[in-house]
Amino acid sequence: MPALMIQGTGSNVGKSLLVAGLCRAARRRGLSVAPFKPQNMSNNAAVTADGGEIGRAQALQARACGLEPLADMNPVLLKPETDTGAQVILQGRAIARAEARDYAALRPRLLAGVLESFARLSAAHDLVIAEGAGSPAEVNLRPRDIANMGFARAAGVPVVLAGDIDRGGVIAQIVGTQAVLDAGDAAMIRGFLVNKFRGDLRLFDDGYRMIEDHTGWRGFGVVPWFAGAHRLPAEDAVDLRASGGQGLHVVCLCLSRIANFDDLDPLAAEPGVRLTMLGPGRAIPGDAGLVVIPGTKSTLGDLAFLRAQGWDVDLAAHVRRGGSVLGLCGGFQMLGQVIRDPGGSDGVAGEVAGLGLLDVETVMAPDKRLDRVTGTARGEPVTGYEIHMGRTHGPDCARPFAHIPGPDGAVSADGRIMGTYLHGLFSGDAFRAAFLARLGAASQPGYEAGVDRALNDLADHLEAHLDVAGLLAVSGL
Repeated sequence: MPALMIQGTGSNVGKSLLVAGLCRAARRRGLSVAPFKPQNMSNNAAVTADGGEIGRAQALQARACGLEPLADMNPVLLKPETDTGAQVILQGRAIARAEARDYAALRPRLLAGVLESFARLSAAHDLVIAEGAGSPAEVNLRPRDIANMGFARAAGVPVVLAGDIDRGGVIAQIVGTQAVLDAGDAAMIRGFLVNKFRGDLRLFDDGYRMIEDHTGWRGFGVVPWFAGAHRLPAEDAVDLRASGGQGLHVVCLCLSRIANFDDLDPLAAEPGVRLTMLGPGRAIPGDAGLVVIPGTKSTLGDLAFLRAQGWDVDLAAHVRRGGSVLGLCGGFQMLGQVIRDPGGSDGVAGEVAGLGLLDVETVMAPDKRLDRVTGTARGEPVTGYEIHMGRTHGPDCARPFAHIPGPDGAVSADGRIMGTYLHGLFSGDAFRAAFLARLGAASQPGYEAGVDRALNDLADHLEAHLDVAGLLAVSGL
């Protein structure tokens, strides 16, 4: 079946955006195209139309294709819980917790699921555009790899290698990758492209030819830096960014296991909002109007992390000054009086005192709620999704934050402390405008339409600088 895989010389070289742009370009050519990533590692997950979860980059790529996201688009999702362990999601469902050293034992089961999902997508569409993870040059991982060449060779999918010139050494990146690959893996690569170029493209002509001469691979083009990337949701925490708006100062605490942080992208796009992504070791600014405690893959672990930064003390001072606080998912759980985890679902069994800003308590449980929801929040229509373990109850839940359709979340008696399990709530113009108005800030409509415009701009950008027709031909179309 026609398919193409974009692998990279390293992490964060722009593979996700390249695939999204190529998907939109193929769709505009009248093709039925679907995205695919065999294995992803991210705590930024999307709930799919078939009730599973996948990386949010694949959800954006599905949008570029004009499709609803499906679990088959990212059959293996690893959600880090500690520095060495992760929850393993297979075809949308959690199947295990695994330490890095134990992961190899899962490979046969995971690869079978990957190939099954790829076959279903291939049968349903004209073209599948796949994305690698990390780099195939990590040859020490090759025996247990299902993310790069392990998948490409098993499925017979041709590969184009993307290098990142912005980080420097792109000639060595690409030539060095070929040098360390075994002959069978190197034979899967049909060519290369260079991403994130800044400046005069003609100045790299000699370097481009050197790569062609050293590798014997065909070059598909040099992509200049895409200035509109900030208008698209980011998947990696490394891409977290502040906004340059003016007015209401919103501060988001960057927890160590921060998850679903693209909840704040619509706020970052608001000219009337100044968003600060507050890293560890920094105090919550005194001029903050709203502090957001975001979602996390480890509520208890990140509650300890929050306290280690002194943010609990800062939050108390912020509330005394009259500031507002919004807890999203795990952040909502932290706002309560206590978090109980009798079975160790979130880590070590036991209970921990919460921040005490809402009169609620949370009990963790191993079952995960995955649901796309529509309802109202603070009297305005809202659409989003839930993805969490644990249930929260208590007196402040009598003032729910939302109805989706049942009551969700809690609000303090004075209305300044809010918690909800709802992700994606700020994407809707009406709710976002009403929420910001209560905090004294104006809102600019059109966030969702802006994402689609950015995808079209990205496709135009790639069409202008890459041999897109040549790439599609490599796929076997």
